[in-house]
Amino acid sequence: MNSRRNFDTLTPEIRLRINDQNLPAAARADLIAVSISEEVNTTGTFAVTLLCWDGARMKVKWIDDDLFKEGNVIEIQMGYRDRIKTLFKGEITGLEPEFTSDEPPVLTVLGYDRGHRIMRKRKTMSFVNMKDSDIASQIAGNNGLRSDITDTRVTMAYVLQHNQTDLEFLRQRAQRIGYEVGVSDQTLYFRPRRNNGTEVLTLSREVELLEFYPRLSTVGQLENISVQGWDPKKKEAVFAGSQVGDAASLVSAQVSGPAIVRKAFPGKSGGVATDLAIGSQAEADQIASGWFKEMSLQYVVGDGVSIGLPELRAGTLINIEGLGKRFSGRYYVTGTEHSYKPGRGYRTAFSFRRDGT
Repeated sequence: MNSRRNFDTLTPEIRLRINDQNLPAAARADLIAVSISEEVNTTGTFAVTLLCWDGARMKVKWIDDDLFKEGNVIEIQMGYRDRIKTLFKGEITGLEPEFTSDEPPVLTVLGYDRGHRIMRKRKTMSFVNMKDSDIASQIAGNNGLRSDITDTRVTMAYVLQHNQTDLEFLRQRAQRIGYEVGVSDQTLYFRPRRNNGTEVLTLSREVELLEFYPRLSTVGQLENISVQGWDPKKKEAVFAGSQVGDAASLVSAQVSGPAIVRKAFPGKSGGVATDLAIGSQAEADQIASGWFKEMSLQYVVGDGVSIGLPELRAGTLINIEGLGKRFSGRYYVTGTEHSYKPGRGYRTAFSFRRDGT
């Protein structure tokens, strides 16, 4: 493990800005812990913990300070020396002080990215002759957010948002077609999973990777998935399907989960969905493809921990080395937690998926 020494001796840097101002030196001196959690298809969160006891004046501090007032904008940067990256931009939404008899009081400042603004109000409304990407753009504009939207190409005659928050509704629409949705700073994104591009970094068992717990299971893997619906204009049934081979390129695995199931458990395993509101052949094709890719990505799932790496983010591809042939290779990161504590340093925990081995 000598190759890990250079990483261990690096001193991590944590920088906080509130309302575009650097955190005061007095608050930095009281900083105990910082953590940032992000996951595809949901809002990102943060927690900053400070000592909140003034021993000289024998009274609490920071709790009543306007610095940590609800609604203040916070930016958190983490990294090492010249590798400092902004990992979070959001808003303070809560405070949690802790008072015990044997320890000085501490204050934890909590918040979300701006995605919390689209998860507060339930709505019922309809969208006529629009694509999912058009709907996402309209919702972004209605909530004062910029948009990073990938064209979904298929126009639907009627879509209903029924007693759902905007985030719940968009998440549901995204899951139908293999997309992901979220908010980064002030931009709402609605896009295909970025699991067929270039990996952002490589983690080696002998260097960056501290813990790794993959779980491979053929349960839930199918050779094919079919969807059926009804085209009201043509007054005819629509049918679409996806099968082995359609997901093989997602993370460049040698053999996909569906292909392994076909070989190990012959018998034409498959699933058919008939309870969906599908209005056209194009929509059926899109849903079948999206569902099959999502199912395939459940073949290998798990969690890991690495030395703190600001490049390791939810929604990216990484490469793992040193775990043998089956478990080395590319993984799609679905969630991360970047955390810092003085006694432990900077660590990044992450969850992942993979469609084959």
